[in-house]
Amino acid sequence: MDISREEISAFGALYPRDVRPSQPLKPARRQGWLVTRKSSLTTRGREPCHRNAIAVWLWVVALAISSAVVMNGAPLPTKSFPEDIRVPGGQPPHLVFASDQPTGELESMLAEPGVVRDLIDLKAGIALAPNLTVEEVNLVRQLNRDGIPVTAGLAVTAEQGYYLNSSNGRQAEVRFEDFEKWTTANGLRWADIVLDIEPNIQDFATLRQGRKWHLFLTLLGRYADVRRVRDAKYTYSALIREIRSHGYQVETCQFPFIADERAVRSSVLERLTGIVDVRVDREVLMLYTSFNQSLDSALIWAYGPDAQAIAVGSTTGPTSDPHFARLNWEEFSRDLMVANHFSHLIGVYNLEGSVRQGFLARLKNVHWDESVTISAESVRRATQLRARVQRVLWIVSNLPYFLAVILIVFAWTIVWWKKRRLRRNPQARGAAA
Repeated sequence: MDISREEISAFGALYPRDVRPSQPLKPARRQGWLVTRKSSLTTRGREPCHRNAIAVWLWVVALAISSAVVMNGAPLPTKSFPEDIRVPGGQPPHLVFASDQPTGELESMLAEPGVVRDLIDLKAGIALAPNLTVEEVNLVRQLNRDGIPVTAGLAVTAEQGYYLNSSNGRQAEVRFEDFEKWTTANGLRWADIVLDIEPNIQDFATLRQGRKWHLFLTLLGRYADVRRVRDAKYTYSALIREIRSHGYQVETCQFPFIADERAVRSSVLERLTGIVDVRVDREVLMLYTSFNQSLDSALIWAYGPDAQAIAVGSTTGPTSDPHFARLNWEEFSRDLMVANHFSHLIGVYNLEGSVRQGFLARLKNVHWDESVTISAESVRRATQLRARVQRVLWIVSNLPYFLAVILIVFAWTIVWWKKRRLRRNPQARGAAA
């Protein structure tokens, strides 16, 4: 049946003017009948397919934007802050100086004139990681007699990773059993027990050896291993209950990024690095500005509200770790003043650097009630750091969902493309049937 061009125009006049096609419809003959070729993006009885695609991607964008809702650990950075921040002073803090020196070297340093007297005048404590040796027994006994509080840092052997993490929870339980027997047998007194929770030192060794591909595969396996984190939390929670049953208070030393992970409700940092987020009597955030001196004390200002206690450092510098820059007196004292604004207990890494730079004697003359200033630029950098860390943690944590959406959209696109080809090619549709 043939239809003239005039008839087609007359038929088009039946459409309302506001929905009439902008161009004349082109007739196409198929099996003897005139059909109007529809847009390839439209299916019968459904919305246009491109609208479905747009809806999917809008959902992805909304999911990404929702990260701003959960990123409540720190205010989002602005381009500039109006003025510097003035941190008010307070009462003198309780200082605890960490020492990782061999026992013989530590005894020699404490025997130097004025060192023990300065510690007593400051009412400061010392934190040690005992190796359960006879030499350490004599050292701890002497500190007990001098009235200097001693904190025991629980650590495992270097072969087991040294720092406590999800890979050596069982070894940590055995270590505490040996520690408690050694303490009871020698009549030692400890102020607290601290769990230094950090990544396994073997991971750092793998990175230094240039085995980056091996480390990547290891981290990939950990990313998918949610059970490892759950089991580690159970193990360390049981260890903490056991330590408390012997009358000790329990502290943990944590990287500050643990606060960012909590802010975005993630566990990816625990899975990748092996750190364990457990609840104890007091958590100490290691806010070492020597890692990035451009942040200055603003790093402490940014993370201080999330800290129960704060550790500052390093006073030793590259001799203890190549990544550390040694703090001078101005930097060190300002870090202490800012940390004192958030926590009465302040850990110092470490005792050796503080003694060598003469900090102990100078600390006795600090006016803790005076205020200090943090520059607006440093605060901006520190706040931006927190925002970046939280964004990265959120994205990595939700990466499987993004990949799932991409795969779904990709599969949907393939199906849509095949259906489109079948509509355009009747012979192929008949063959498919």
